[in-house]
Amino acid sequence: MPASTNAPAAGIRTVDLRLYGLLDVGVCGADGAHLARLGAEAVAGGCTLLQYREKDIPDARAALARIRAIQEAVGGRVPVLVNDRVDLAMAAGADGVHLGQNDLHPADARRLLGEGAIIGLTVKKAAQADELYRLPVDYACIGGVFATTSKDNPDPPVGLEGFSSIAFRARLARGAGLPLGAIAGIGPENAAAVIAAGADGVAVITALFGAEPVRQHARALRARIDAALTDRAQAR
Repeated sequence: MPASTNAPAAGIRTVDLRLYGLLDVGVCGADGAHLARLGAEAVAGGCTLLQYREKDIPDARAALARIRAIQEAVGGRVPVLVNDRVDLAMAAGADGVHLGQNDLHPADARRLLGEGAIIGLTVKKAAQADELYRLPVDYACIGGVFATTSKDNPDPPVGLEGFSSIAFRARLARGAGLPLGAIAGIGPENAAAVIAAGADGVAVITALFGAEPVRQHARALRARIDAALTDRAQAR
C-alpha cells in the first residue's frame, strides 16, 4: 500500500457484512444485464452488500456501464461498492470502494470519495490488522480463509485459527465496532464456522453466483449466517 499522511481511523458508515456478494466478472461474465439480474436476485435472497469486481479492466467505459446497470437493478436496497478502482466508484456515484493492500491508500480514497463513502480493506496478515487503528476504513475482510479458485492468492489460506487470530488483532487495533468479514472459499458448509471464529459476515463469489438459482443460494446462506450469529451472541 502506498505511503500516505496518517489519518485518524473513522468508521463513517455502518456496514452490514452478513452476506457480502462479490459480482466477479471472471465468474459471472461481462454482460451488464446478466450481472444486474444476479445482483438483484442476491439482494432479494438476503444479500446485504454488493461489490463489482473486475481485475485488469481493459475498457473502463464498459465497466462503468456494468456498475450502473447493477446500481439500477438494486435500486439502493443495499450499498454497491467497486473493487480497487476509486475512479470508477467516483464516476458511477457508487456507495464506496473495496481496497487491497497494494491499492490506493485508504486515507487518499477517503479524501477523494468523502466522509459518506464506504471504504473496505482486505487484511491478510496480523501486521496489517495492527495498522487498522490509523486507517479510515469502515470494515475489513480477512483472508483468504480457505482455498478458492475464484481469485489469485499467492499466500496460503489462513484457516479458521488464523482468521480468529487476525480478527483478534484487528479488534485490538480498532475496537469491537469495526465489522470484520471472512473471504475466500466460504459456502454453506463452512459459513457457520467462520462466524463462530469471529466473523461478522462472509464475502462470497462462487457460493452465490457460481450456479443458479441465486436467490435460493442467498436465502440458504443468509439463514445459516443469521443462525450462527444468534448462537454466538447467546454463548457470550
